[in-house]
Amino acid sequence: MPARNRRLPRHLSWPLTPTDLRTVLGETLMDEVHLCFDEPPQHDGTLLRATWNPSITSNYGYNRFPAEQSRVRIAITPLPAGERAHARGLLREQALPELREWVDRAGRAPEWWVLTRHSVSWRVTGQEVARREDYQPYPQAGSG
Repeated sequence: MPARNRRLPRHLSWPLTPTDLRTVLGETLMDEVHLCFDEPPQHDGTLLRATWNPSITSNYGYNRFPAEQSRVRIAITPLPAGERAHARGLLREQALPELREWVDRAGRAPEWWVLTRHSVSWRVTGQEVARREDYQPYPQAGSG
């Protein structure tokens, strides 16, 4: 992301760019997702998160249109700038193909899935990426 568009302090950086996601998801899927760059780093180390928040009567009306509510939201969170290159390589290699698959499945999910909240998140742990679903704890390093 160009420096003129930065909202982050100089010591932080986002590990992925919109181009990284567009390359993996393609233009068609990018039109179906809401991409945002969060500012505070996550306390649990999450760098990439996709969420599905259904449009249901309990959340409809919070200044969002139903079409915007019922779509995948992808959030990228910052990390220390010195760790960006390492994290970017791992996320592009391991997490982005998994993200593409998750977004594809969300687009053709059965009704019972669409009517409930879902998420998938990734963080870098050493030389690999850890994945978790639906806000469960991340697996311990070395446990698969």
